[in-house]
Amino acid sequence: MEKPNLQLNKQGVLGINARNLDYILANNRRKFYPLVDDKVQTKSWADGMGIQSPEIYGVIEYQQQVKYLPRMIEGKSDFVIKPAHGSGGGGIMVITDVVTLEDGSKSYLKGSGKGYSLADIQYHVSQTLSGLYALGGVTDQAIIQYRVKTDPFFDAITYQGVPDIRLIVYHGVPVMAMLRLPTKKSDGKANLHTGGIGVGIEIKTGRTTHAVQHNHPVTKHPDTGGLLRDLIIPHWDAILQMGARFEASMGLGYIGVDIVIDKELGPMLLEANARPGISIQIANQSGLKARLKLVGQHLSSLQGMEQKIAFAREHF
Repeated sequence: MEKPNLQLNKQGVLGINARNLDYILANNRRKFYPLVDDKVQTKSWADGMGIQSPEIYGVIEYQQQVKYLPRMIEGKSDFVIKPAHGSGGGGIMVITDVVTLEDGSKSYLKGSGKGYSLADIQYHVSQTLSGLYALGGVTDQAIIQYRVKTDPFFDAITYQGVPDIRLIVYHGVPVMAMLRLPTKKSDGKANLHTGGIGVGIEIKTGRTTHAVQHNHPVTKHPDTGGLLRDLIIPHWDAILQMGARFEASMGLGYIGVDIVIDKELGPMLLEANARPGISIQIANQSGLKARLKLVGQHLSSLQGMEQKIAFAREHF
């Protein structure tokens, strides 16, 4: 049996150099990068488009503002703290519960049950502001945000954290999709490089296909035992529309859009990436080159979002 990477080479895998030169540099104007590199700006842009995204409770920009954190999380039983310019899930702290201790202080719990004091959280925010988790190590901001509640659909195939769906969108056409699942190994985060699972999704139907962990094929979630293939992602039409509409609204022609499904609020735009990774091809066991070329050949005849989504569903 051929290794997955050899199979992908035969199917037109898009490499890093071709991605950077032929798609990112050719289609993404740098002046628009802040719209996706800065999560506060991404949220503001989505709000302006009427696209649902997790509520922001507060933003801390300077070390002197760390003392205001208690006010931002007061009365909240759960929340997320993340760097505004972070990447790859670094620096994200997810608090799933808050308990009051005997001495009256509060303990902020992760999904694993590990508790943090207020001082621990403030220290984490200070590290975030220093740029520890930021792209390029620049000074950053800390976002305090609504914690997405996982849709029950994912209960059997996820561990503690929140799964997300990555869409690669090329000039309004969703060309490839992947479900990213948290695992114990990835510390409950949906990041593939730390041990999360990538599951290919058929654009036409929203059906899951192949799955990989650390680029090796898997058929079951290692922690739950849930089967990963032939599942139909809920709200698939809305997810395709959300990703296509968000990309088409800005001056970036090739991006990755990350969408989560909240059990109460439905699909929500989590963030976007002007330099989306290429491992999505391994999860789908299909290369991006042919898909992008096909879109390029027909793009001039595709008018409006509905035609572009219909084209994607017909071919991918």
